[in-house]
Amino acid sequence: LTITGLIILGIVITSGGGPDHHSIGFQFWRHPGPFTQYNDITGSKGRFLGFWAVLTQAAFSYIGTEIVAIAAGEARNPRRNIPRAIKKVYIRILLFYLGGTFIIGLLVPSTDPSLRLGSGVGKSPFVIAIRNAGIPALPSIINACLLTAASSAASSDLYTASRAIYGLALTRSAPQVFARTTARGLPYVAIGFTALFGALAYMSLSKGAGNVFNYLVDLSAASGLLTWLGIDILYIRFYAGLKAQGISRSSLPWTSRFNTGAAAAWYSAVWIVVILFFSGFNVFLDDSWDVGTFVTDYLPIWLFPVLWVGWKLVKRTHFMRADEMDFLSGLEEVEAASYDEPPPKNFVERVWRTIM
Repeated sequence: LTITGLIILGIVITSGGGPDHHSIGFQFWRHPGPFTQYNDITGSKGRFLGFWAVLTQAAFSYIGTEIVAIAAGEARNPRRNIPRAIKKVYIRILLFYLGGTFIIGLLVPSTDPSLRLGSGVGKSPFVIAIRNAGIPALPSIINACLLTAASSAASSDLYTASRAIYGLALTRSAPQVFARTTARGLPYVAIGFTALFGALAYMSLSKGAGNVFNYLVDLSAASGLLTWLGIDILYIRFYAGLKAQGISRSSLPWTSRFNTGAAAAWYSAVWIVVILFFSGFNVFLDDSWDVGTFVTDYLPIWLFPVLWVGWKLVKRTHFMRADEMDFLSGLEEVEAASYDEPPPKNFVERVWRTIM
């Protein structure tokens, strides 16, 4: 609701509906333009580096769209509800992510000095646009809404991370203490351990709050990109297993209408690797070396394979061939838990089902 209201408000402001009645239109697309120079590097090289420098932040913004798959293990009627939820992810990306970014590009120029205030909500382009339009009191209300949205995102991240650790513990890939649950099945140890990392946010209270915030964003973005890379690799292996065992794609409960095979996963994986390895290019420029930036950009890249190789060496596990993959274990339980939900009885139920 918050982002929908902000998009509508942004359209009103850029169309001249603010108190100053100034129509912005696409003037910021002409000056300073959609591409800005990176630091003091001029020309096409500077514009390209300016674009490349924000890819990590862009990835950070999209991280979390895969949470729906993690929730599948606890969802009711997953064969029906998970495909419905995944279809809505595309709508949210197009409307909220891309739509919101488009409106921000209309409202605030990249040269606005308020964008460099630090890491607080006052740095939000929407808040800056509302303040520039001369709308009193509303920026404080938007700040409160953004803090509420941030709390929701934190809850989702806490759920995702704790369930991942809990799942690893169930397969004996993590200490068994994380498999402990309450009588109602809540993995309290995994949740408590995950919540401890939230204390890192207090680092932003120091004088270098902006730098700390950027470090946390870079670290989270690199970890998220590695998660996406893992999803790509898993899909490539999954597709190879289906092909090796003669399982038709049409037999799956839900498939994408675009049958690209493993090509899309390969395309995604290659670009993720490229972005990861060049994400910290700025520290290699003249007089730009920063230990914190280098560590947060590249630590996850090396930590992930080290842990994976270490596990292989210690546990002496072998690589599973495509024809050895097990696609049947647990299938009967999933099918038994599936059912056809009754059709909506009235208009309110139809609207609710469409939204949810």
